Amino acid sequence: MKYSSTLLEQLYHMMVKIRYTEESLVEPIMNGTVRCPVHLYTGQEAVATGMCTHLTREDYVFGNHRSHGHYLAKGGDLKKMIAEIYCRETGCAKGRGGSMHLISPENGVMGIVPIVAGTISLAVGAAMASKVRKDKRVTLSFFGDGATGEGVLYESLNFASLYKLPIIFVCENNLYSTHMTVKKIRPPQKIAKIASPFGIKSFSSDGNDVLKVYEVSKKAVDYCRSGKGPVFIEFFTYRLRGHVGPDDNIQGSHTEIRPLSEVEKWKKRDPVLRFAKYLISKKVLSQNKINQIIQEVNNEINQAHTFAQNSARPLANEVLEYVFK
Repeated sequence: MKYSSTLLEQLYHMMVKIRYTEESLVEPIMNGTVRCPVHLYTGQEAVATGMCTHLTREDYVFGNHRSHGHYLAKGGDLKKMIAEIYCRETGCAKGRGGSMHLISPENGVMGIVPIVAGTISLAVGAAMASKVRKDKRVTLSFFGDGATGEGVLYESLNFASLYKLPIIFVCENNLYSTHMTVKKIRPPQKIAKIASPFGIKSFSSDGNDVLKVYEVSKKAVDYCRSGKGPVFIEFFTYRLRGHVGPDDNIQGSHTEIRPLSEVEKWKKRDPVLRFAKYLISKKVLSQNKINQIIQEVNNEINQAHTFAQNSARPLANEVLEYVFK
């Protein structure tokens, strides 16, 4: 597949935006300024970037607890996201939800919920609505490997296949379900195979290579939009930060959750650095241009943090505002 320089720079810019946004949250988390649970997307940027590039603003995205990348790649407002993480009134969910309840209906981000597999059936419902309305929208349902242990996924696969719904099930297999390695909770086979009994077209791909993600995304979106039915994709990737927060700390100083050698091996496959090297080798971007992009992104992120910190907190007597009664 041939790529224009504009597209390649666009992909890199989004990956940098997601990476540096995530890393900008490390210090506020560690010093207690940010108090809500935050699941950093660092290391998985290529999946959100590559998958969302083929979507229109009207297409739908449903996420999970680790969805900052999905929100940004689908066009979500950075200032509103950071403000939400700081639990401020100017946040995308009015400061009531925090990191795990991002939403941006105007950009098709319909729901991000921390319950494992909690939005998969909602995504199927949105795809069903598109099917009935014949509006040609495609729905993406992002979930992790841990969600493959939940029954609702299999009910959703069956229903989506039965009605040939325009939905893409996107499993980001980062090898750990919370702190449990996937090897201890699943048979040793590709997760993508679970779609076969339902007659659903499926792919497995390197989730740390944004161009491979981009290519498989195009196939899947085209397939769905043409009315052929659902698609299941498994991306192999790795989170470079802990399950919650910057490290693997779950009890005091206990951080030896993942083998250091494993983490180091995946750092060598860092999707952002890997793509930067590719762009330089192909003379698409110079090192100076890359530095310029990083600086511009950091300026935008700093402005978002300032905006959030200067925003008001929700009032205690308004805690039930915006709640369905």
